[in-house]
Amino acid sequence: MGSAINWPKSLGDPADAMLPLLAQNESAVRTGYLFYLTYSILFFVVALLIVRVLSQGESTSNGLRIAAGFGLASMIARCLGIIRWLVAMPALATLYTSPTLSTSTREAIAVVYRVLNDYAGSVGEVLGVSLFTTLWLAIVSGKILKTRTLPRWLGFFGLVSATLLAMQLAELFGVDLGAFIAISVSVLQLWFLMMGIAILRNRN
Repeated sequence: MGSAINWPKSLGDPADAMLPLLAQNESAVRTGYLFYLTYSILFFVVALLIVRVLSQGESTSNGLRIAAGFGLASMIARCLGIIRWLVAMPALATLYTSPTLSTSTREAIAVVYRVLNDYAGSVGEVLGVSLFTTLWLAIVSGKILKTRTLPRWLGFFGLVSATLLAMQLAELFGVDLGAFIAISVSVLQLWFLMMGIAILRNRN
């Protein structure tokens, strides 16, 4: 999606810049967000499996149950945010780029686009990616440091990743962090990779 609509930098662009671009690259955007939707669903599966690994075959602690709940909340919020790009935004883009559209109607569509993008973006990126993922990751990292089931550096690395994700919450107070979410999510992906390697090395 980066080459199609300059994602994620373009997420904050106004309707007159984003909607024509979306109309021109609708297929690529749909495909990209379908992959993102799949990833968001798989996130909960992986989050739940990590919780089970940390339970060490025993009954899951209350803290890890709460972590699993935050993982589920993250998946739901992400999916709600993503769906706007699969349903609402393409429809708005088609209407906005119609040559017969009046100026007043185009301005009304721009307002709808901004409100929908601000609301669904806050649900998906700020709450889903930042808040709920941060809480899940912080609890899991704390459990790693406490139980030493896995290498302690994974716990510290997880806390660093959680801190970067939490910084994204500044957008709730009107702070524009631009594409910082790409950095924080990349660090999280690296943590997932290291976690997978550590689990494979400690299968017993």
